[in-house]
Amino acid sequence: MILTVTPNTALDVTYTVDGVDWDGVNRVRVVHRRAGGKGVNVARVLAALGEDVVVAGFGGGLTGAAIEADLSAAALPTALTRIRDESRTTVAITTAPQTPPTTAGPPSPGPGEAPASLGPGETRASPRPGEAHGSPGPERSHASPGPGEARGSRDTPAPAPRTALFNEPGPEVTPEELGRFMATFQDLAARADAVVLAGSLPRGVPLDLYATLAQGARDLGVPVIVDCDGAPLRLAPAGRPSILKPNAAELAGALSPGSPPSGGVAAALAGAEALRRAGGEAVVVSMGQDGLVAVTGEGSWRARMPYAVPGNPTGAGDALVAGLARGLVRQTPWPERLRAAAALGAAAAATPVAGDVDLRIYRAVRDEIGVEPCPS
Repeated sequence: MILTVTPNTALDVTYTVDGVDWDGVNRVRVVHRRAGGKGVNVARVLAALGEDVVVAGFGGGLTGAAIEADLSAAALPTALTRIRDESRTTVAITTAPQTPPTTAGPPSPGPGEAPASLGPGETRASPRPGEAHGSPGPERSHASPGPGEARGSRDTPAPAPRTALFNEPGPEVTPEELGRFMATFQDLAARADAVVLAGSLPRGVPLDLYATLAQGARDLGVPVIVDCDGAPLRLAPAGRPSILKPNAAELAGALSPGSPPSGGVAAALAGAEALRRAGGEAVVVSMGQDGLVAVTGEGSWRARMPYAVPGNPTGAGDALVAGLARGLVRQTPWPERLRAAAALGAAAAATPVAGDVDLRIYRAVRDEIGVEPCPS
């Protein structure tokens, strides 16, 4: 069993719209409501792959009850600690063409086309460079332009999909509620094959919570993956996690708070090595169009997609973490583990809602992802 911990669970609401008019009324074309948060999304992907999971975290108020009900409907075992305060709601607004393009398989790259993003953070709220455009939509039924219409405008492709996220801060957790959660975690971790600690922290919870939980699991001999940012990421290495999984921006923010991130593979490798020296056994950094890098005790590698997979990047990093967790439990070699994780990230980007993966795309691209050693 893989235990996923989401301290700041959420009810995720995704609106799909044709465009956003910030000064007018917007009509929502499609609405998705489901339990979310990074660890919940990881659990959904693992369950889709046939893994046994348990979802832990906090849940409060009517929103918390809705989260539990949705997880139950999805047949995901839960052990949420009930709290007095209301759990948060997150809103994602995604612009997408009404008629998505259809292809028999993953698209081949055109000249100069950038590979797909393998992680979420660096493009959480904007399209990735080089992403394929959506369908231009239906044409006019007549060949001639109407009065004042520019000739040929009907052939203009629709803009690439864009996603904006709105995250509430989360509930306030009391010391008594935190104590009950810690007892639940200790019991579940003792029965787990691996633990995933993911996402932001609610108010009232110490910033070193992930370090404490990671250390507790490691004391039980259970490997741990941590996916977070900010102060929790800076403090997490003290708990000796098996894998830390930031994206490039999160890594830069943890190492040099307030400084502009320095991009590139060399910067990611150097930052990952710094987190390893601080206590993490391995560090995997997602870098958008540059793929991902892993720095481990067995060596360093880089994985890259051979072509772009357009879509919604929200949840791609969570799917990537699910692949890492599965590989950790199965003790697969690092190159194979990274290849599967990257393929799951691409398969998640091809779906409209975080927590879903297109297994057809996962199987199609997995063996085509290039993994190469990085010089030490």
